[in-house]
Amino acid sequence: MKGFSDKFKDLPDYIIGITKEIWEDRGIATLHDYYAADIIVRSPDAIVQGNQGVIAATMATLAEFPDRTLFGEDVIWSGTPEQGMLSSHRLHSTATHVGSGVYGEPSGKRLTYRIIADCHAINNQINDEWLIRDQGAIVRQLGWDPKAFAADMIERQGGADRCQHPFVPSDDINGPYTGRGNDNEWGMRYASILGRIMGAEFSVIADEYDRAVNLELPGGFSAIGHDQADRFWMGLRASFPNAVFKVHHQIGREDPMMPPRAALRWSLQGAHDGWGRFGAPSGAQVHVMGISHAEFGPWGLRREYTLFDETAIWKQILLHTG
Repeated sequence: MKGFSDKFKDLPDYIIGITKEIWEDRGIATLHDYYAADIIVRSPDAIVQGNQGVIAATMATLAEFPDRTLFGEDVIWSGTPEQGMLSSHRLHSTATHVGSGVYGEPSGKRLTYRIIADCHAINNQINDEWLIRDQGAIVRQLGWDPKAFAADMIERQGGADRCQHPFVPSDDINGPYTGRGNDNEWGMRYASILGRIMGAEFSVIADEYDRAVNLELPGGFSAIGHDQADRFWMGLRASFPNAVFKVHHQIGREDPMMPPRAALRWSLQGAHDGWGRFGAPSGAQVHVMGISHAEFGPWGLRREYTLFDETAIWKQILLHTG
């Protein structure tokens, strides 16, 4: 790991290790070391530049959820220490809502939800990031419907004219990482599968997915089987039938004691002009930032994890419809 501290044996060890050090061990000040001063963090609800903003957001989250834990489920990565590495880090987080904050007054409710963070690391620092939390899972466990939470957030932030608008590509800032991943066969296979689904070739699910595929979906929902995979992807695509689907980053990996797996960062950009997961067509221009992980087995794609932020999508729709 040239350029990195000797205490880290590889990139997964670095990513999982600093995450625990920052959040659970309360080493928030280490963000000055592990994050570049001008880091760019993109999430579905906003784009933030600068380490001070990251530190402030970290403290605010811990004030609201002081017992938050972040269990690293997997790190799917590409690149080299010398040229920089991109980690797609999937986490399972637990937390108890005991402080006031973004999610309102303390409810005492115990939460569990997933996060996927794509981070570019070089010279012992992260300097570019794409982050998706399963906000749908969080707000449902707090008693909110994602659409209602989005509406409430607009009002609490000062109304449609003053509220924080969700991230869209025109807001993006060029960061130091310009890579597209690697050309490993499993990343290519998964990109092909999602591309065919988004091209309305839903028969690819029966062809490429294990019949007993396990699905971990936005909103904290778990499902199994071809029918549920079809229902999920159909519901999303039907809401935005003419939106442009793009794969922005693609990684495939084969590692000892692990199944072949892939990580894709993707987007849908276009009008909400169809009936589907997001209700009646509104005509709103919507950007969906998504990240998906897949594991493959002898009978096809056997586990799939997909995240996007339902509340950010609803916020875009509501800002259009009023």
